[in-house]
Amino acid sequence: MPAQRRVAIPDFIYGTAWKEERTPGLTELALRMGFRGIDTANQRKHYVEAGVGQGLAAAYQAGLVTRADLFLQTKFTYQLGQDARLPYDPRADLSTQVAQSLASSLEHLGTDHVDSYVLHGPASGYGWTEDDAEVWAAMVTERDAGRTRSLGVSNVSLRHLQQMIAAHEETPAFVQNRCFARLGWDRAVRAFCRERNIVYQGFSLLTANPEVLHHPLLARQAAREHATPAQIVFRFAQAVGMLPLTGTSNPEHMKQDLASRTLALSREEMEAIESLSG
Repeated sequence: MPAQRRVAIPDFIYGTAWKEERTPGLTELALRMGFRGIDTANQRKHYVEAGVGQGLAAAYQAGLVTRADLFLQTKFTYQLGQDARLPYDPRADLSTQVAQSLASSLEHLGTDHVDSYVLHGPASGYGWTEDDAEVWAAMVTERDAGRTRSLGVSNVSLRHLQQMIAAHEETPAFVQNRCFARLGWDRAVRAFCRERNIVYQGFSLLTANPEVLHHPLLARQAAREHATPAQIVFRFAQAVGMLPLTGTSNPEHMKQDLASRTLALSREEMEAIESLSG
């Protein structure tokens, strides 16, 4: 089986969930602010993927970026995660649904390929199933045909990943999870990814962790660096090997999020933030 293709991976990704009619403008704004990674999904319940495509087209037209400058990531979502606005025939088999969903995504995004195609959560919360194996095989077929450069899985547990590998599935290039400080910043899954050279993408780093943003430790670090607690969280995430996502709609926050890359955290400070999981 061909290996996953290496792609240029940005150090920050802009997430487009829950933007609705603001999706085109915010996608273009994110690119104008400096983001070069865009995350979406062909799941009309939470995303307007076609709106992302409109934002991309506007950015291309304005000369902000070219397609070659960008890392575009979208997802296949099972019917249980969708509303009535499906991107595939619900009567079709899963492999056909994957092909139809990705074809629709490519049309929405105005491209002949995405850089990452992600399974938007396994079929069961308890383990890797036969349905997941069928979908993953179909995603591999799409990758081998050049319609995506790499593959990933989202909203997975360590058990899912262990069972996936035990079933001799191809190792994903990306794992994307909601990341809770109180659960050790998803430490076990991050360790699994690190051992296998899988890029861990962390989302909801701010919204899932309000207690961290108000912690005196981050306040002190932020004051020293003339930064915000949110910037400290993003710098911590990058320093421990995460690829963070942000979905802010605020232009100043977009600028601040990207500027977090230049902040300095010592090993002791990083360990202290890790310990906030308690």
